[in-house]
Amino acid sequence: MPEQLPLHQGCSYADLICRAIQRWPDRTVLIDAEGGVSYGELGGRIARMVAAFAAAGLKRGDSLAQISSNRVDALVISSAALMAGVRYTPLHPLGSLEDQTFILEDAAITALVADVPAFAGRGRDLAAAGAGLEQVFTLGPADFGTDILALAADQNEAPLEPVAEAGDVAWLAYTGGTTGRSKGVLLPHRSMVFNALITLAEWQWPREIRLLTATPITHAAGAMIVPVMLRGGTTVMLPGFEPEGFLAALAEHRITATFLVPTMVYVLLDHPALKQTDISNLEMIIYGAAPMSPTRLVEAMEVFGPIFTQLYAQTEAPNTVTCLRMEDHDPARPERLASCGSPLAGIQVAILDDDDNEVAVGEPGEICVRGPLVMDGYWQRPEETAATLRNGWLHTGDMAKRDEDNFYYIVDRAKDMIISGGFNVFPREIEDVLTSHAEVAMAAVIGVPDEKWGEAVKAIVVPRPGTSPNAADLISLVRDAKGPVYAPKTVEFVDDLPVTPLGKPDKKAIRAAYWGDSERQVH
Repeated sequence: MPEQLPLHQGCSYADLICRAIQRWPDRTVLIDAEGGVSYGELGGRIARMVAAFAAAGLKRGDSLAQISSNRVDALVISSAALMAGVRYTPLHPLGSLEDQTFILEDAAITALVADVPAFAGRGRDLAAAGAGLEQVFTLGPADFGTDILALAADQNEAPLEPVAEAGDVAWLAYTGGTTGRSKGVLLPHRSMVFNALITLAEWQWPREIRLLTATPITHAAGAMIVPVMLRGGTTVMLPGFEPEGFLAALAEHRITATFLVPTMVYVLLDHPALKQTDISNLEMIIYGAAPMSPTRLVEAMEVFGPIFTQLYAQTEAPNTVTCLRMEDHDPARPERLASCGSPLAGIQVAILDDDDNEVAVGEPGEICVRGPLVMDGYWQRPEETAATLRNGWLHTGDMAKRDEDNFYYIVDRAKDMIISGGFNVFPREIEDVLTSHAEVAMAAVIGVPDEKWGEAVKAIVVPRPGTSPNAADLISLVRDAKGPVYAPKTVEFVDDLPVTPLGKPDKKAIRAAYWGDSERQVH
């Protein structure tokens, strides 16, 4: 008699992929630089890859990492891992060799897949550096490893039968590491399924979804593909973000939805080719991963229309904590454009004080989350897991306020708060003021060591093309809007800001010029 599963056992993330493939066999599911693939063809490629994994000795509970560009084969690998119950860890394509080697060792990865030719050099380096690696596979022929595509081509196609269960780890995803070494986030199939269902239920998708992704599918964009598949949509994958290519793809594929980080929106707004691009099919722009300037958001709405949706989440609770819906992007209520939205259905979200009591409306506190979406913990970090998941809440480390309508306003990461002269200063509020200036494209605010104030507020500003903003004017602008405590003591102008692999302004890199190698960036 077969083993009886619990009555209320949920499905796996792999089950969702199978449902989509069964529903829409003849539709186009993915398009990359090599062309389009149907749902049925994708199912066949995944089935043969599952068989190739088995032939290579990979089994349920094993660990596999992949470094790849945005291509169909990368999704075949990750989907096959999900089907086979193999713990999957994506390596960010823009990550350093040092960070990626750390992840391989920290996550106890035994099998690596490297995209060839895009990452042949890095794959070779990782294969040499990864002490625990037992097998190295390549997507295409190379002078190292085993060509997993050739191995899969020799396999017989069989029906897709996922062996993973809801409680198994689907992804061991690593955080960006902007505050130190990356941490492995244990995301079970339960979490990924719940993310997909919230995404389907709560986001305002177009009726016909043609999603354009230019950010790595190893992160937020990748979590959107399965929900799009369940609607029978198509995902067009670009190898990276380059404004001319992105705009050309918008028109060529009659894109109806896309995901961008704020810096990409700014680049598009400032690019001359935008005015010559047909964007008439675009019905939804999802943005997130970093705060967007309210002033530039209004500008973007004037160009693209009222089609913006903001997501707020983190790796520990992927993609779906709060959402600022399209109708909430109201220029007549400019204060709301600084909000990250209100909590989504199916999870509990609250703003708590240091004792985990809910704060009053308008008071700052930490955003905390609970529900099936939340991670199981950090890989082999019991103390950090206990600290982050204390008292039945995921503590995000993001400081926020809420208004009477339950809209949340992030004032900063707890770690980014500046203490100047004994006053708490939140850089996000200053950055919003600075980017309201007509000559400012982007701004980052940090605290720098100061003998008098402890930390002094410093602004690093990227001017708009062809302009030369005045530092004194910007300081006065902030002083008038926020008071003297918030006014920058100094302003530095730069051509661009360093960003993390996720496209966020890299505050750690910006601070390094002023704090050096000090781990304790408090003065």
